[in-house]
Amino acid sequence: MVGELIAGRYELEKLVGSGGMSNVFRAHDRLLERTVALKILHEQYTRDEDYVERFRREARAVAQLAHPNIVTVIDRGEQDGRQFIVFEYVDGQNLKDLSARGPLEAHEAIRLTLQVARALSFAHGRGLVHRDVKPQNVLLNDDGQAKVTDFGIARSLDVHGVTQTGTVLGTSDYIAPEQARGLKVDPKTDIYSLGAVLYELLTGEVPYSGDNFVAVAMRHVNEPPPSVLDHRPDCPLRLDLAIQRAMAKDPQDRFQSMDDFVVELEGCLGELDGRGDEGATMIVPAPPKPRRTRPRRDRRIPAVPLLLVLLAMLLVAGGAYLLLRDDGGVPLAPKGSSHTSVQLQGSGAYDPEGDGSEHGEDAHFATDHDASTSWDTETYNNFQKGGVGLVLKAPRQVALSKLTVQSVGSDFDAQIKAGDSSGGPFTDVSGDFQPVGSSKAFSVDTHGRKYLYYVVWLKLPFEGGQAQISEVTART
Repeated sequence: MVGELIAGRYELEKLVGSGGMSNVFRAHDRLLERTVALKILHEQYTRDEDYVERFRREARAVAQLAHPNIVTVIDRGEQDGRQFIVFEYVDGQNLKDLSARGPLEAHEAIRLTLQVARALSFAHGRGLVHRDVKPQNVLLNDDGQAKVTDFGIARSLDVHGVTQTGTVLGTSDYIAPEQARGLKVDPKTDIYSLGAVLYELLTGEVPYSGDNFVAVAMRHVNEPPPSVLDHRPDCPLRLDLAIQRAMAKDPQDRFQSMDDFVVELEGCLGELDGRGDEGATMIVPAPPKPRRTRPRRDRRIPAVPLLLVLLAMLLVAGGAYLLLRDDGGVPLAPKGSSHTSVQLQGSGAYDPEGDGSEHGEDAHFATDHDASTSWDTETYNNFQKGGVGLVLKAPRQVALSKLTVQSVGSDFDAQIKAGDSSGGPFTDVSGDFQPVGSSKAFSVDTHGRKYLYYVVWLKLPFEGGQAQISEVTART
């Protein structure tokens, strides 16, 4: 097939990858004079409408995902009955190639995993579960940027029946227990697989080995998560616990969302960089349930010796606590804390006194976990509107308690509003306008009511300018 011209435009230059459903070629786009990647469905599947639809679904799914850490879809088409998808070409290795050379330093492993986690969080926010997260599906460009690819078995959370039980898809080295058992998948399935990938980056080995697909899959189902510390005693304890949390057998015991996994990985990276995390807490697995013990005979101990023993135990415990704190330990989360992060998605702009646009197509840059990108307002010579807004959509109706806005050196005041529709009306939930500066944490009070949409409603100084919002995070 090398040398063949597809759709009168794409000249196949080299086979760069092959999978169970398709081949991937490096190709030259004659129209735009650039190098692209062309994925062509194997001929034996072109007569099977299920496979053809899965292939088409991949194109539709990834076309929705404009994110710096997701490979971009450029085109899709059919020639002589063969289905093809055109992607941006990433000239580099994949994570599997990288890990094959040996374990990565913890800092580099976290940095790469964070990029993948942010990409998957973005996909989850748009209703897509990847279902085949593995190092081979993470490409690295010349700048070391990770890009997730191969959404060929991705499933939409919004389409009835596509997460049906009884179907096992995925790669056994990284497969989640519920997926191996043919049960319904959700975003926590990707969390498990990404935890397995991070384990391999740190150890150079997959979490479980076996002679065949079934043997490995059953180990994922039945055996407890392995500890990185067994291979890498230098691995930070917090990072090891994060991986075990991500790879918990019961999805309910994992991080509640990919965004929560991102927050914990950022905390681990901050500790390695010596920054720490002010107010952050280490998320650890739930303690095991106490074992039943046989009743003992009542042996009375004189009160004074008993008090002395208890006092000694308290002193030892206090000393151990201080030693742990001096050694870089992180206090556990306060008991009863119920605040959790919420992954908002920039969905548009609100400009009721203008033309209604206000760069709404760039709203997603404010929630992509990349401080180098931003949603920007129009540039004004003077600002006479009551305000313009960045519209944020929650994954479900929630009552937020805190919303933090980060800006890029622009001067504006803002308040937070909430509503049930992206087009309004919106209700003030944070009080009067407040200056944002480089970062502003707004206290939100919805009076117990849950909303699907929140708006950063802002005003520029009268002399105008431009507002830039690089990141928005939120908590219940």
